[in-house]
Amino acid sequence: QVHLVESGGGLVQPGGSLRLSCSFSGNIASINVLGWYRQAPGEQRELVAGLAGGGNTKYADSVKGRFAISRATAENRVYLAMNSLKPEDTAVYYCNAAVFEAQGPASYWGQGTQVTVSS
Repeated sequence: QVHLVESGGGLVQPGGSLRLSCSFSGNIASINVLGWYRQAPGEQRELVAGLAGGGNTKYADSVKGRFAISRATAENRVYLAMNSLKPEDTAVYYCNAAVFEAQGPASYWGQGTQVTVSS
């Protein structure tokens, strides 16, 4: 199993920046992909950014050029740097680990952190 805990959310004005942090522990060697998802009220959860073990990244079109995902391997943390924030970025942001365990593939989630972009 992998345990994830997000932090860093909050209220920010449009055009501002935030950096989300996700600490992970447990069966770290089983992790294939780390990702950030978000879910706005009444909407489905969507992928914001993903980072594979080889360093490949993937971003939602809506955040390309504004958000950046990175991993601090020694700290067992993954970050999401968010710049030029817009009101439509308001959502609960979740950290995710896609793993491959002895039982097969699995997915683990953090508890989420609220990001609100408003003036």
